Amino acid sequence: MRVAIRVRPGASRTRVGGSHAGALVVAVSARAVDGAATEAALAAVADAFGVRRRHVTLVTGTTSRDKVVDVDDDALADAPARLEALLNA
Repeated sequence: MRVAIRVRPGASRTRVGGSHAGALVVAVSARAVDGAATEAALAAVADAFGVRRRHVTLVTGTTSRDKVVDVDDDALADAPARLEALLNA
């Protein structure tokens, strides 16, 4: 399942929830330096969906705040329902 995310680096704490122009908001405490915020965002998405980090891969947006990630929905049966809950959080 592909998920559009909006990364907010430098937040006081890591949080996944809410939407920004239809994308899932992922706030991470890591700064946007050398891909640290991207890696933290992928780990946060994996944690929010309850899957291992290896089940979440970056599709597009390596250096952008707007990214598309692929969540392996074979590892999670209720992925669409979780996404809907996170977007409305």
